[in-house]
Amino acid sequence: MDVREQRQYLSELGIRLKTLRLARNDTMAVFAQRLRISAGTLRAMEHGTATVQIGAWVKALWVLDHLDDLNGVLAQKESLLEQARAPRTRSRQRASRRA
Repeated sequence: MDVREQRQYLSELGIRLKTLRLARNDTMAVFAQRLRISAGTLRAMEHGTATVQIGAWVKALWVLDHLDDLNGVLAQKESLLEQARAPRTRSRQRASRRA
């Protein structure tokens, strides 16, 4: 991925953030205050600036109720070979006995 593609991706991400913010009918000032960031940082996020800290994006996803979307990022993936080698047996799980 070259720099131009990275900029395009961040720009699209910023547009989606702005769209979700506007759907909530939040001004930049109100939304930035909810995120505890400056309006300038929010503006940078919405313009796709690459220097915005990931923490600001996590806060935005949390406020917009999209934090679960990050679960798939960097998730370990099994290769097809590993899937084929995995045993197909299921082990039953039981609660421990209470005394």
